[in-house]
Amino acid sequence: MRIAPLLRSRYRLFGLVRNPERFMLLRAVGMVPLWGDLDEMRSLHQLRGLAHTVLHFAPPPAGGEGDTRTRHLLAALSRVRPECGRKSMLPQRLIYISTSGIYGDCAGEVVSETHPLHPQNARAKRRVDAEQQIRAWAQRNGVRASILRVPGIYAAERLPLQRIQQGSPAIAAAEDSYTNHIHADDLAHCVIAAMQRGDANRVYHTVDDSRMKMGDYFDAVADACGLPHPPRITRAEAQQVLSPVLLSFMNESRQLTNTRMKQELRVKLRYPTVADTLKEV
Repeated sequence: MRIAPLLRSRYRLFGLVRNPERFMLLRAVGMVPLWGDLDEMRSLHQLRGLAHTVLHFAPPPAGGEGDTRTRHLLAALSRVRPECGRKSMLPQRLIYISTSGIYGDCAGEVVSETHPLHPQNARAKRRVDAEQQIRAWAQRNGVRASILRVPGIYAAERLPLQRIQQGSPAIAAAEDSYTNHIHADDLAHCVIAAMQRGDANRVYHTVDDSRMKMGDYFDAVADACGLPHPPRITRAEAQQVLSPVLLSFMNESRQLTNTRMKQELRVKLRYPTVADTLKEV
């Protein structure tokens, strides 16, 4: 929805959506809505030969060992109409939004795109499966695929205000984990940069310049919005009061580099740090 206004003057845009109630929202930003469900292979027949660039942002399904949604999408894109040659039917480019969670816990280490993958939960393992599917498919078919490994996406309307207002605790500073961020508008520009300049089968971290621990992030948001800081607890205490999903994020610490994004994609961030965003809140 953020990317469409940036592209609609130069491209004809299609948006795959499984809820017809969202058709008007897509039309409002310049997209032609297509009904389809990545969980239902038979609903994707109209995707074959449709576009020269595919932006694949859908998350994997909630369960299972692999990403069946990506498998269905790639199969649909690979189908050939009898009257056309195979090469002419395939997209030229595919941009996939992945996650930095595929690295697992790196104990606060600075991590580049060549760091070994060590997914530590089923959600991250499905993301690894999606990346592997895309890279193999792209190499086999001569499609230029770019994979963007994305950390926490935020914006002025996407801040953890409810969590802070509810008094949900953060980890004590001495035990806290590093977290990584990208503003949603900057991510949109990163996608367009990958369309224009991304190398084939290349991975890019799309992350800002912030070097923050998670509790400090919550404190900064609280200060900007006139809210009290979240209480701090130890990791041992967190095991007793926080949900397993939230703990899985808090237990992983890493600092992503963004040199490749800046040098190869030539991205200039509008919001280099979280503090730059919070000044406008």
